[in-house]
Parts: sequence; C-alpha cells; structure tokens
Amino acid sequence: MRTALLDTVGLLALWEKRDQWHDDALRSMKALNLEQARLVTTSSILYECGNAAARKPYRADVDQLRTHLLAAGRLIVPSAQDEEDAWREYRQGASGAAGIVDHVSFMVMRKFAITDAFTNDRHFKAAGFKTLF
Repeated sequence: MRTALLDTVGLLALWEKRDQWHDDALRSMKALNLEQARLVTTSSILYECGNAAARKPYRADVDQLRTHLLAAGRLIVPSAQDEEDAWREYRQGASGAAGIVDHVSFMVMRKFAITDAFTNDRHFKAAGFKTLF
C-alpha cells in the first residue's frame, strides 16, 4: 500500500479554494483516495496548519483531520531524536534551506520509508522525495 505524507503546503492548498495550487491539490487527493493510499502527517505539520488556518473558515478542518488521523493511528509524533537530527540538518542548510518543519518531515519520511509527499514544495524534491503535484 502506498503511503504519502500530508504536508502543510498541500493541505492548505486543498482547503483554500483561492490558493493557486488548489486544483492540482484536489486532483492529487482524488487520485490518492482512488488508490486507497495510506495518508499520514506529523504533529508539526498540523501545528503549522493550525496556525495558518486560525482565522480561516476551514479552521475546523485542521482539527477534524487531526482527530481522524489520531484515531486511525496515522498521526506521527516526531521523536526527540528526529527533532535533533532535523535541527542539525537545518543548521547545515541542507535540502535547499528548507524550514525546520520540513526537516522534521524529512526525518520522519526516512524513518518510515515514505517517498511521496502531498505537496509541491521544492524542498521535498531537493531532499530526494517525490512531490505529488
């Protein structure tokens, strides 16, 4: 079964109908749902989404996604070692100067052998992952 990490860029594009990537994100999500891919994310990504959606009409969607993923065992809480390794790569400017949340995602993706990311964020490509739109 294919597993894909839900990234902030992809989720916000999906929820925000005026986002320039909304249509691409919607097509990608439909394809993932058709193939019944296993969708996971991290608590760090949901924190980032929660901040971005705090004053948006889709604010409740972030909480609903968290509740759903938590119940399904698909919400990954990065370990202290994941975070330490991510900060090390962040300091070094690895993966095209990606932000810390992306570096945490990269650590988690490597740990769980996840190659696909529901995003179009170039930092994921720079880190060697496949972006889905």
